[in-house]
Amino acid sequence: MPPPLPPGKTGLPVIGETLQLLFDPNFAEKRHKRYGDIFKTRLLGRPAVFMIGSEAAEFVLSSHMDHFSWQDGWPESFKLLLGRSLFLQEGDEHRRNRRLMMPAFHGPALARYVATMEQITQSYLAKWEQQQEFVWYDEFKQLTFDIASQIFLGTPPGDDTARLSRLFTTLTNGLFGLGMRRAIAARNQLLDHLTDVIQQRQQNPTDDALSLLIQAQDEEGNRLSLAEIRAQAMLLLFAGHETTTAMLTWICLELAQHPEVLQRAREEQQQLAAHGALNLEQIVKMPYLDQVLTEIERLHPPIAGGFRGVIKPFEFNGFHVPAGWLLQYSILLTHRQASVYPQPDRFDPDRFSPDRQEAKQKPFSLIGFGGGSRICIGMAFAKLEMKLVLAHLLRGYTWELLPKQSLEPVLIPTRRPKDGLRVRFYNTSHRV
Repeated sequence: MPPPLPPGKTGLPVIGETLQLLFDPNFAEKRHKRYGDIFKTRLLGRPAVFMIGSEAAEFVLSSHMDHFSWQDGWPESFKLLLGRSLFLQEGDEHRRNRRLMMPAFHGPALARYVATMEQITQSYLAKWEQQQEFVWYDEFKQLTFDIASQIFLGTPPGDDTARLSRLFTTLTNGLFGLGMRRAIAARNQLLDHLTDVIQQRQQNPTDDALSLLIQAQDEEGNRLSLAEIRAQAMLLLFAGHETTTAMLTWICLELAQHPEVLQRAREEQQQLAAHGALNLEQIVKMPYLDQVLTEIERLHPPIAGGFRGVIKPFEFNGFHVPAGWLLQYSILLTHRQASVYPQPDRFDPDRFSPDRQEAKQKPFSLIGFGGGSRICIGMAFAKLEMKLVLAHLLRGYTWELLPKQSLEPVLIPTRRPKDGLRVRFYNTSHRV
């Protein structure tokens, strides 16, 4: 007898359990408790399987990745709104374009970005000090979009970037099928803007990632086409601010709720500040802030899971999954395995201290930035940006959570506190 299909239920005809997945933040957790690390459902009109845990993540992201397709896994709305970017490419095409994009995210390029990140961050700190009370998720979204626009496109902050940021919010809301008509209109305006900027950079290259991408050549001397550059630029802007915004918001929430962690993080920054102004050399020497960031990645991953299309049948844990199914691996629940992370719902940066290193017990138990050969290309960029922003906050500012707000997580389009984190913000040097 062939192995059975995974346990589970398929829900309503056609739509299956799609609505439960979109609107119940505990959808996967409830079924995981009932069925275990692999279960079936029906999503977006297709039979689907969920896989949870380190072994499942390693199976999907590394050892059996040839059984899965990125392009066939993500909803059609992703392809429609974000185009054929690196995110949806596979095989030789993906490897070639990843190599072409890599120089914009590593080494000398990162070092050049620090001054820009610093300048924009300082302007927002001054703005927040004046405002005193605001919704931090919205503010972080504008800050990270300004940084991404300046670094990736060479477009300085101003009224135009504020407009583009609003267009991206409209586009992002459409990624899971909500407000699709408005999302497509926003996409078209963004693509028009990107076309103009690309043509300007082709005539007059500058010191931004887009100019690097325009000039990049593969081994045969071929360059990316206008359509390819436009799709990659759209991805850079999207990935360069959406997930970073969510992580920064969760960090500031957890620090406000854990004063002992906040104090340790402040002390580390005060010791570094005694040796001079913030710079790249200091940013790479913040071990406790690294622990805090890693624990936020574990406890509050911005993306709850990843989709794949099953292109070859496979067996996992004694169950058979046919080709043609949709697969989702859960990042959120993989990060909450009690066998790897004791008291998994607790915020505890010391999990990643040198003497504990809980994530090293099992490969693929920390996958907020993915894993295997397709680990997030922008991971070093995102961590640099978050550490720079947080170092400034810890050195000179404090904040309080305002009452009467919901801090419960919502999952779509990125996992974030429901009311966006409303705070009262202070400059510590001005506070009596």
